[in-house]
Amino acid sequence: MARALVNLAVGTVVFFLLFLLSQSNPSTSPPRLLPPPHHGARPAMVLPLFPSSKNSSRTFLHSHRHLLRSDSHSSHPNARMRLYDDLLLNGYYTTRLWIGTPPQQFALIVDTGSTVTYVPCATCEQCGRHQDPKFQPDLSSTYQPVKCNLDCNCDSDRVQCIYERQYAEMSSSSGVLGEDIISFGNQSELVPQRAVFGCENEETGDLYSQHADGIMGLGRGDLSVVDQLVEKGVISDSFSLCYGGMDIGGGAMVLGGISAPSDMVFSYADPVRSPYYSIGLKEIHVAGKQLSLNPSVFDGKYGTVLDSGTTYAYLPEPAFLAFKEAILKELNGLKQIRGPDPNYSDICFSTASSDVSELSKTFPTVEMVFGHQQKLLLSPENYLFRHSKVHGAYCLGIFQNEKDPTTLLGGIIVRNTLVTYDREHSKIGFWKTNCSELWERLHITGALSPTPSSSGKGNSTESPTTTASDGSPHYDFPGKIQIGKIILDMSLSTNHSYLKPQINKLTEFIAKELDVNASQVHLLNFTSEGNSSLVRLAIVPSDSSTYIYKETARNIISRLAEHRVKLPDTFGNYQLVQWKVEPSTKQTWWGRNYMVVVMALIIIVVIGLSVYGVWGMWRRKQQTVNSYKPVGAVAPEQELQPL
Repeated sequence: MARALVNLAVGTVVFFLLFLLSQSNPSTSPPRLLPPPHHGARPAMVLPLFPSSKNSSRTFLHSHRHLLRSDSHSSHPNARMRLYDDLLLNGYYTTRLWIGTPPQQFALIVDTGSTVTYVPCATCEQCGRHQDPKFQPDLSSTYQPVKCNLDCNCDSDRVQCIYERQYAEMSSSSGVLGEDIISFGNQSELVPQRAVFGCENEETGDLYSQHADGIMGLGRGDLSVVDQLVEKGVISDSFSLCYGGMDIGGGAMVLGGISAPSDMVFSYADPVRSPYYSIGLKEIHVAGKQLSLNPSVFDGKYGTVLDSGTTYAYLPEPAFLAFKEAILKELNGLKQIRGPDPNYSDICFSTASSDVSELSKTFPTVEMVFGHQQKLLLSPENYLFRHSKVHGAYCLGIFQNEKDPTTLLGGIIVRNTLVTYDREHSKIGFWKTNCSELWERLHITGALSPTPSSSGKGNSTESPTTTASDGSPHYDFPGKIQIGKIILDMSLSTNHSYLKPQINKLTEFIAKELDVNASQVHLLNFTSEGNSSLVRLAIVPSDSSTYIYKETARNIISRLAEHRVKLPDTFGNYQLVQWKVEPSTKQTWWGRNYMVVVMALIIIVVIGLSVYGVWGMWRRKQQTVNSYKPVGAVAPEQELQPL
């Protein structure tokens, strides 16, 4: 009986020790997911969106890193902002702008052809259902209406300034003008600024039905965001746009000057020629052969206009017919097919491959020649779009501009091209690059706003990325820090509702690609960002270690930053938006487990005392039984001891 009690006590102690040790380790189960956003995104109108199967743009990563810093000739900061790839989905690119105090977020189309920035107002009854809630002036402590004055159009009561804009596609926007604080995101060096913007009371046409909230006007005009910031003296008179490629997406925008790459191609941009950004296009070459055109054909009406708010390119009739003939001549061996929309006479071709990187083997190169024989090379993705109904088929994205003599170059022409609008020197520069990775380089070298740590003690470290002597990125960690956790903020082009049921598979794939255990990858947050998803992950040490080696941390960060992590197509494209490291607590085994040991000792003592007490009671009971003799029982003889 005593031996059984002892065995029971030992088993109980072992069980409690194992239980306490298991509770002392951090949980590896993923936290509860945030609720998905509301649905209602409009289906694709113009071009289908295909996720990238390859990150084929890595070849651009190590070149011209100097362009990511502010203009060396200017002391002004930059407003560095991310672009969201909607060209294939909705026909435009958007960025994020925050208005008011506290900030209210909006997704705005970047448009160099517009001169006013506007968002739907809370009082608007004729505004469509858009991505974000309407702007509520009453909730902003810094909002002020722009009162009627001699420099603006006034409402009927002559109380407040108003605006009205009409567009070629028969859409319109009108409302009142207000002034408030505008923020450009936490990757921007430029602090929030007061600016005038439009608060919509009515919108029609595509503006009513589009998913984006409004327009960010980058054109020339007093109400343009660029003009207002330049007038305040907070940025230099320049801005840049970089649109992602056919299958890659992403991109960046910089309000302010940057150092231009040495091989950037420039064209003179006459600020007096038209109210738009006009460039001096002189010639077009197809497969190295110049089209037989008079240069004046590109100078009709407004001239050659570069418009980021337009999806495709439109040429005057003589130029389009010559371009079409040259393309058909070069592609006479390809089968020509009908376009995806029977209402339009698209020129489409069927090919054997759907790989964008292989297009240059089938389709000819196109060159646009500016003054002084400055040539901009257009790869096939700059004048083609995918056929939405036939796999491996492509259509011309350059059309005839009806009877309008203006040459209009939309976003398709400058995909994977950094375009710098140097308004101070009346020129526009073009540099072929990969715009998805350009944003990563802008972010890595830019000033990052710290993300609060979960403890709230601010003990996390935003570690800078520098450039090694060979031009490759180098990820630095300060001092003798022992890394206890790596926080990774990633953006994926996949819709939130689609990605949510597969989020655990995503973390497993990432762990496999990073060569770490699945238990080391923890999902911290999962939210929606327009048509994309934002994922925050934490990489923690393995069970056998208290910290992550610096070389391991560098390898993890560089793999993600340089697109060396290959995810299945179902997860779309990814970008490493931000990373940081948190130091290890540097606790010894005793420091981590002393509570377990103390509790175990207490349990052992309690159980030992209990067992000893039970054993003592049992011994006394046995002695009592042995000392009791019935009447008449023969007692053993006792030997008398001598006195």
